[in-house]
Amino acid sequence: MHRVFVCYHHKNDQAYKNELVSWAKKNEVFHDYSVALGDIPDEWKDQKVRETIRDEYLRESTVTIVLVGTETKYRKHVDWEIYSSMHDGTKNKKSGIIVILLPSAKSSYYTCGFDNEKAIYPTQEWIKITERSEYERRYPYMPPRIIDNLLKPGVNISVINWSDITVDRLRLMIDNAYNSRANQDYDMTRPMRDRNYNP
Repeated sequence: MHRVFVCYHHKNDQAYKNELVSWAKKNEVFHDYSVALGDIPDEWKDQKVRETIRDEYLRESTVTIVLVGTETKYRKHVDWEIYSSMHDGTKNKKSGIIVILLPSAKSSYYTCGFDNEKAIYPTQEWIKITERSEYERRYPYMPPRIIDNLLKPGVNISVINWSDITVDRLRLMIDNAYNSRANQDYDMTRPMRDRNYNP
């Protein structure tokens, strides 16, 4: 099983993270290498938080799953974790990335980063999206850094709804993300978020 870091909004979506990790353990889908509640003291300065997540948690994982709810995109820690997952550093190498839309952020659209995932979904016409506004329409709660990379040639990120996950589907998606991680040419030009924003 692959080592997965789950990135999410702790305050709003802890229950979904707990459910996903418990389900994955029961069904032998992945090993959890995420930050748990209480692992990062509130009084730590931002730089120490970023370094700890990057060097102590992400260095042990190879795939990052981003759980997207209605406020995920406004959280600075989520943005740092996504950035660090894309960073090819000396201690931690870049990871493959998968996005799971939680029920509050469900979409009627799918994004397949890999051709062998298309059979997962209902038959539809697959089109290439080149406009940011179209991704923002389809996924209004998506973190901007993820949209940057959905648009970038040479990057493969898949997006699935929580309600569409099965053991076989998520295993396939994790395998794809893991196998392609070293070849991802991530767009990391966006500055890291320096504060939370409450809509």
